[in-house]
Amino acid sequence: MGRAEERRAQKKGGPARSARGRKPKKAGIRRFFTWKKLLAYFFGLIALGVGAFVALYLYVDVPKDGKYAAKAQATVYKLEDGTVIKRDGAFNREEVKYSQIPDSVKNAVIAAENKDFWDDSGVDLMGTTRGILNTVMGRGKQGGSTITQQYVKNYYLDQRQTVSRKVTELIISLKLKNEKSKEEILTGYLNTSFFGRNSYGVQAASHAYFNKDVSKLNTEEAAYLAALLQAPSQYDVVTGTDTGKRKARERWAYVLDKEVEKGWLTKEARQKMTFPKVGKVKPDRTFKGQNGYFYDLAKVQAEEAIKKAGGNIGAGGYTITLSIDRKRQAALEKAVDDQLWSKLDPGARKIDKAVQPGAVSVDPKTGKIVAMYGGKKYTDHWINNASREDFTPGSTFKPFIYASALANEAKTQDGKPINANTIYNGDNKHVIQGPGADGYAPENEDQHSYGPVTVEYGMEKSINPVFAQMAVDVGLEKVKDTAVGLGMNPKVKDFVTKPAMALGAMGQSPLHMAGAYATLNNHGVKVEPSIIKTISRGGNNIDLPKSSGGEEVIKRDAADGVTAVLKSVVESDDGTANKFRSDRFQVAGKTGTAEQDRAAWFAAYTPDLTTVVAVFGEGPGGKQEPLYGAGGLPRMNGSGFPAEIWADYTDAALGDDATAKFDLETENGAATQAPPPPATTAPPVTQAPSTTPPSTPPATKTPPATKTPPATKTPETPNTPHTPKPPHTPKPPITPPATNTRKPNPPGDNGGPGGNDDGIHINGLSPSPSS
Repeated sequence: MGRAEERRAQKKGGPARSARGRKPKKAGIRRFFTWKKLLAYFFGLIALGVGAFVALYLYVDVPKDGKYAAKAQATVYKLEDGTVIKRDGAFNREEVKYSQIPDSVKNAVIAAENKDFWDDSGVDLMGTTRGILNTVMGRGKQGGSTITQQYVKNYYLDQRQTVSRKVTELIISLKLKNEKSKEEILTGYLNTSFFGRNSYGVQAASHAYFNKDVSKLNTEEAAYLAALLQAPSQYDVVTGTDTGKRKARERWAYVLDKEVEKGWLTKEARQKMTFPKVGKVKPDRTFKGQNGYFYDLAKVQAEEAIKKAGGNIGAGGYTITLSIDRKRQAALEKAVDDQLWSKLDPGARKIDKAVQPGAVSVDPKTGKIVAMYGGKKYTDHWINNASREDFTPGSTFKPFIYASALANEAKTQDGKPINANTIYNGDNKHVIQGPGADGYAPENEDQHSYGPVTVEYGMEKSINPVFAQMAVDVGLEKVKDTAVGLGMNPKVKDFVTKPAMALGAMGQSPLHMAGAYATLNNHGVKVEPSIIKTISRGGNNIDLPKSSGGEEVIKRDAADGVTAVLKSVVESDDGTANKFRSDRFQVAGKTGTAEQDRAAWFAAYTPDLTTVVAVFGEGPGGKQEPLYGAGGLPRMNGSGFPAEIWADYTDAALGDDATAKFDLETENGAATQAPPPPATTAPPVTQAPSTTPPSTPPATKTPPATKTPPATKTPETPNTPHTPKPPHTPKPPITPPATNTRKPNPPGDNGGPGGNDDGIHINGLSPSPSS
């Protein structure tokens, strides 16, 4: 076709071809969708994506630290047998090391979640891509992540299902393999995963479902925990639906079958396996029984110990193991039930509602608290009676005065050394002589006067003027220093150096009193009672302050000398606690009652155990209330409920392994002579205060020269068979009336600043069975 023909054709509207026969170019949007351009677009998009990924890879770093929720751990308080009494913290998590996790758990989790974990790159590109596409298309959550990716999500990121989070997860997972070993990643995953029942991490889960440490899980139990990871709440075979329970068993079987595939479990062993017994959901035991009281004391002591070690209990993750002995604790609770609660009737006697017992029992060799009683019900009475310091200890303070006298080698005002044989005036309202006495004239219980008596006899009968005068002779500041050194708390506001201090007129707790008596029992070496056996974090124990075996606060000779005299309180027929002597082991102790019967105490020890029991009177609003009439008895005495509880508990707690006798080394043993004979019978109650210096009895009362104490060491005598010492004679005869009726003391005559404390002579009567 020539040009002329082409022009004619165009005029007629026909097709026009170029001279070379080519088709005309496409016009409009069609020109952008040639196959070549589409291919170019595809590769360009891939290049753009790769470029963007590279940019993100360079931009996104592995965080230096994990998020708080992934690191937060509970601080666990538990008994020695593993029983958890409290988990403190928002997250119930307790981290464990790789070495603490058995292979059965590691294999089960890998088989369930990522069977090629040990060999993969840390990411599943296909699974992640599928997850991203499903997220973009709104199809919800999809699986496919590796263990590494799940760890990254748990530890560094959050649970949101977004494209940006999934891409960030992928990048961090790729980088993480260069920063952490597979062992570290697996450990991190097991410590951060949620297993249901409010348990984060495999250790918490092991306790929640099987009530045991993770290290003790068997293969079947490990497989169940691994199965839970897919659907923790649904797969709980105790609380889940029927469908959930069925799927849990199917998943459990799947996990074991995968272990067989990997060669971690033989087919024969797999066929013999049965579904494990999963424990019920445990109720909150935080405040059950004495747990609340244990926790209160343990938290205070743990905070102090962790702070000294440079830590902070608020960071969590600590495992605090208590020293409570389950057998002895049960014995103490039973003793309180049998000897106190069973004898009270709050419905019939209003005063019985005010009774509040507290007790602390300490192993003097270790300083550890083996049993403690804080009250009947923690949720009804939040105050721990074992550690409260608002009640006075009464005459249980007197041994510390004697300890101070021996430790300081004190002398009476006429220059005679103070020991068990020293003679003091025991008359009621005897006026105390010496610096700071200020005319103080303490009363004896029931206004009874004893005349001149030995120190030992004064301890046996708890005669107030004897120890008030001794405190002045030693020096009130020295007495306080000795008492504080032994273990009493000096921070109570009423611990003032006045003569009334001699009668225990300061607030103090059974806990501190147990420490002081345990120090005497420990031959003068300081005992600071602790309810904590160990504290660990991340598998590492922290150093704890010494509970026993540290500083010698008084010499052994002095401490053992006190013990020798305190034995007489129990072993002598005149002792206020003589009915609690034992044929199996020696006992040293002291009764005590606060002013107006507001509190009664028994502090005593055997060679193996030191225990202080107190009964307090607490009225409405926490006001201290006299316990006259409680339990149907006219008055509350240390030799009553407290000593009865002590005896029952100690007999059961020591069992058949009790050490028979004390190992005493002292030049200040028990007294070797009776008090001098009085010139006349005991003066009447109305007698005026004596003005005779207590350390210088009249000539007619001077003990015979042949009975002076020996200078040599007083040997210990075997305890079995028990031979009680003969009573001190002569002494004022006491003839009981036909009926032995006990009457309450008038205010001010029962311990504290106002009088003797131990309820032995009541209105001139001889001791009743409950004295």
